[in-house]
Amino acid sequence: MRFGVVGALCLWSFLLAGGAVAQDIATSPRPLPRPVLTVQPVAPAPATAPGLRPQARPEAAPAPAPAPAMTEALPPSPGMLAAAVPLLRPMPRPEGLMRGVQGGADMASAFPPPAAERERRGGLFGGLFGGGRKREERAAPADGFVCGDRAIRGEELARIAGKVKGCGIEAPVRVTQVDGIRLTTPATIDCPTAIALKDWINAGVRPAFGRNEVVELRIAASYICRTRNNRPGAKISEHGRGKAVDVSGFILADGRELSVARDYNRQMRRAHRAACGIFGTTLGPGSDGYHEDHLHFDTASHGNGPYCR
Repeated sequence: MRFGVVGALCLWSFLLAGGAVAQDIATSPRPLPRPVLTVQPVAPAPATAPGLRPQARPEAAPAPAPAPAMTEALPPSPGMLAAAVPLLRPMPRPEGLMRGVQGGADMASAFPPPAAERERRGGLFGGLFGGGRKREERAAPADGFVCGDRAIRGEELARIAGKVKGCGIEAPVRVTQVDGIRLTTPATIDCPTAIALKDWINAGVRPAFGRNEVVELRIAASYICRTRNNRPGAKISEHGRGKAVDVSGFILADGRELSVARDYNRQMRRAHRAACGIFGTTLGPGSDGYHEDHLHFDTASHGNGPYCR
């Protein structure tokens, strides 16, 4: 009984709801139809006028080929280094050198140290100036001047030790030309005598002969170990000490030769007198009978001044 009432109520409610829905659908507004769109045809674009076309570009020169990219130097391969190693190896030492350092000798002793080598050669500049060497090993300057004077030409000689006591020259030079005037025979003397000879040529010979230019001196004697005037028992001559030179004549530029023995004229006398004071001793014709054919000059020192006759 109860179920039947409930079911009737449910059925009644359903029917009422369905009628309302049907009424709503019938009375609800419907959507309007869409308007019909008319598509207008598009006119084709006009062709481009010929005058507005871009002109063709001129043919451009071909672009230069790009420079090859710099490649970074690669380090040498191990094979290349191995091939170069034999070239860097030192040459084998001579057998004689190895024998010299055997027997426990120190390797450094086979090669003298630089300091010892400099000491042997006479110091740091020994190779240039000959310091520490014997005079016998000294060579003449490259350009031929001696005594530190470029006007005196010749060569340095080894020390001369006389066979007789009192003879000899400690530092001899062999002079061949003095301030442009040649010597017929090279004079072996010391440097003070060579310098005095140069001073006499400039202060005595040239002023005395004037325009009669002297180009050569006739040398009669220079170094010789003997006594004065060759007298037995006399003192050693200054010739035996390398301090004397004898002049026996003058050769002029025109070829003439004036001899002291036969042509002892005014010019020679004037040159003879001019030597007094430049040399310590001057002797000539009329002095002592031993110098009639030559002029004797030496650089001996006298306590009371030069000896001139």
